[in-house]
Amino acid sequence: MATTFYPFVENNDGAPSSQDPTDLEVRYPARIAVYDDPMAAPRVVIVAPTDVHSFLEEITKQVTQLSHEQGGTIPFMVIREVAENYIHAYFIEPTINILTGGNTIRFSDQGPGIQEKSRALEFGTTSATEEMKRYIRGVGSGLPYVQQYLLDKGGSLSIEDNIHSGTIVTLSMEASPHPRPEVQPSENQTIPMAPPTHEVIGDDNTTTPILSAHERDAMTYLRTHESVGPSDLVRTYGLSQGTWSRTLSSLEETGLMIKVRQKRYLSDAGKAYLTRV
Repeated sequence: MATTFYPFVENNDGAPSSQDPTDLEVRYPARIAVYDDPMAAPRVVIVAPTDVHSFLEEITKQVTQLSHEQGGTIPFMVIREVAENYIHAYFIEPTINILTGGNTIRFSDQGPGIQEKSRALEFGTTSATEEMKRYIRGVGSGLPYVQQYLLDKGGSLSIEDNIHSGTIVTLSMEASPHPRPEVQPSENQTIPMAPPTHEVIGDDNTTTPILSAHERDAMTYLRTHESVGPSDLVRTYGLSQGTWSRTLSSLEETGLMIKVRQKRYLSDAGKAYLTRV
């Protein structure tokens, strides 16, 4: 008979059969670094080792609470899905950094790492063992769900290698700006014309989209690189993953870039644009 599985419902106590490093036993504390002030050292909250069920639950609870206290908006369910992935690292040196007012959360470990990072973001791709499925769904839905949620909200997810071994997963959600109130024009007030979206370049009267400064930077990057992603632009120009995710999405909408998996490439229109400017 089929049953509905929900993570964190079973408290699977009991010692593993051996002391192999890949046994699902929590041996290391989780360290949560909270950057209350970007110019000061972080305060650190320790989650002590305990059974797998309680450890994952406590990490999720603490990270959610601490990030929301800073003003962050990343929800509990998203944080939980990433915290569960510590099981794939066998809970080796779990560390979480809460940055930019709670809107950036970086999960790192020193486990075996993820070799095919792009595939880890595909629904249905999983390396979960039967032992791991005692605690997590194990159907390859966690990271793809998190990425889609963040992209829909204007944020981003990145997966990178840690310095020596292991993985770093970064969630970024920029704080939403306060919406500008709508102002109805008075009887004698004229409504300004919308700014042009294209400009004429060249003697043949060809037109090209008018791009923002960020969009021009992203296009310039592709003069010397085959592809581009938000992380590439963060390393090159700074700013946040969310900013560059929105910038790249905008360039897709204009038709200057196309998306293949998690990277963007110049479209034919994009190549033509770079030859004209």
